[in-house]
Amino acid sequence: MAIAETQVTASPCHMAVSGPLSLVDVVREATGDSAFLCYQCVKCTSGCPMADQFDLSPHQIMRSVQLNDISVLDSKSIWLCVSCYTCATRCPQKIDVTGAIDALRIEARRRGVKPAEPEIALFNETFMRSVKIFGRAYELGLMASFNLALGQPFRDLKLGLRLLVRGKLRLLPHFGRARANATKLPHNPKAIGYYPGCSLSSSAIEYGKSVKHIAGALDIELIEPRNWSCCGSGAAHVTDPKTANVLPMSTVATVEQMGLDIVTSPCSACYSRLKHAEHTVTHREKVHKEVSEELDYEYQGTVKVQHLMDIIVDRVGLGEVKKRVTNPLKGLKVACYYGCLITRPARVTGAENPEYPQKMDRLVKTLGAETVDWSRKTECCGGSLAMTKTEAATKLMRRVMDDARACGAEAIVTMCPICHLNLDSRQGAMGYSENEEIPIFQATQLMSLAFGQGPDKAAIKNNLTDPKPYLRDKGILP
Repeated sequence: MAIAETQVTASPCHMAVSGPLSLVDVVREATGDSAFLCYQCVKCTSGCPMADQFDLSPHQIMRSVQLNDISVLDSKSIWLCVSCYTCATRCPQKIDVTGAIDALRIEARRRGVKPAEPEIALFNETFMRSVKIFGRAYELGLMASFNLALGQPFRDLKLGLRLLVRGKLRLLPHFGRARANATKLPHNPKAIGYYPGCSLSSSAIEYGKSVKHIAGALDIELIEPRNWSCCGSGAAHVTDPKTANVLPMSTVATVEQMGLDIVTSPCSACYSRLKHAEHTVTHREKVHKEVSEELDYEYQGTVKVQHLMDIIVDRVGLGEVKKRVTNPLKGLKVACYYGCLITRPARVTGAENPEYPQKMDRLVKTLGAETVDWSRKTECCGGSLAMTKTEAATKLMRRVMDDARACGAEAIVTMCPICHLNLDSRQGAMGYSENEEIPIFQATQLMSLAFGQGPDKAAIKNNLTDPKPYLRDKGILP
């Protein structure tokens, strides 16, 4: 690769050459990491689920940054990255490779470089426009606006109709606003700050309903901050790093003002954004100051961000879960699918086993079901690429599905709205016939069934792949 735009710094011997920052400085500014730490061990590329679809592999991207080779800004790879953090998790030098790629996307736009994958850039812009208008992601409007902008208004129409029929698309938007503004609540040991995220009242409504019912059974009081805003999901951190911190921190700061020391989210994407923002604000003074000024509130660092799975397994405890089981799920043989964001990267999440976690497996076994051992439990499903580059995302989904089935799974269990929707809605696109499709459950749906709350509270009618025949066959439903 050619070396281009080398930055010359000032010294007693010559004047500084003005111009864009070197790519090394761009990455350091965004992540706090030095790209020069990379010694090309290729572990990032070896683990990348998209490497076979990239024009530059992750280790080549890092070498381009080291050489200040700006042709990397024309690469498709920086746009196709699914932000699964496998590279960042496996890097022996602890470089945030995912964050470096985010920074390159932003730098490409800043320098006026046309996106190599314009559909992805368009989707992110459309998503952030929706958040700016409504304060939350309006999924129906987002799908319609994106397809109209593409000039394909009927794209994914069949899927949209399926979602509407199953009650998984809100006709009207919800509104929120990103600001810290709450009063302190009376002390309540059962209370936990609860951030549902935008999808749990829409495309993941089965998750939202079942979460509330199992929380009641476990004597957890979920306190939802008023007027919470969207966390920015996968779009904010690849378009505007300031917004990517301000949006989730408005929720974390509000929970702190309420006097709560924990905020949980069932959504893996929301959990990841809250966790990353809180971690960044706590560890980087410049970001802490920037966010404090924007929110007119200085975060004190008293809130712990936890995924709902951690709340159930670690805070409530599997012993308490077992006490509530009145309808054991005997006969169910499932694969627990964590996806990429519950555990990664470990330096942010603190996960003990980020590559092969067991918490969901232990939870599901407590409910009476059997779990299978399999290889792709933390591999990415493609995330929002399902909307923008459906064929590329479907390849990732098919790998996950094939591995689970090959290991004997008759159903898949998730704790993520995006993973659930992608696997639940795209089995036909993966090449499976209708008779070959298998149920995709949220773990909270199985908990609700095991607790004897019935199919309505478990909201299984909202699943796209009907799980009732399987549950009847196993004697879980009459």
